[in-house]
Amino acid sequence: MTPLPKRKYPKARQGKRRSHMALKPAGLTTCPQCRNARLPHTACPSCGYYKRANAVAIKTTKAAAE
Repeated sequence: MTPLPKRKYPKARQGKRRSHMALKPAGLTTCPQCRNARLPHTACPSCGYYKRANAVAIKTTKAAAE
């Protein structure tokens, strides 16, 4: 048989233990090329530039090209 606690722990103690588990907002930066929000150290999802160079080819839909 496994051991059981002698008494119930308060919810405040549980909250203190889990204080670091809260969700934090993503730290976004602006792309110097198109000024849209993007994650730091990644290529821009809208224009495909990273460090002032075209890093990723962005697929455009036929409706967006017209």
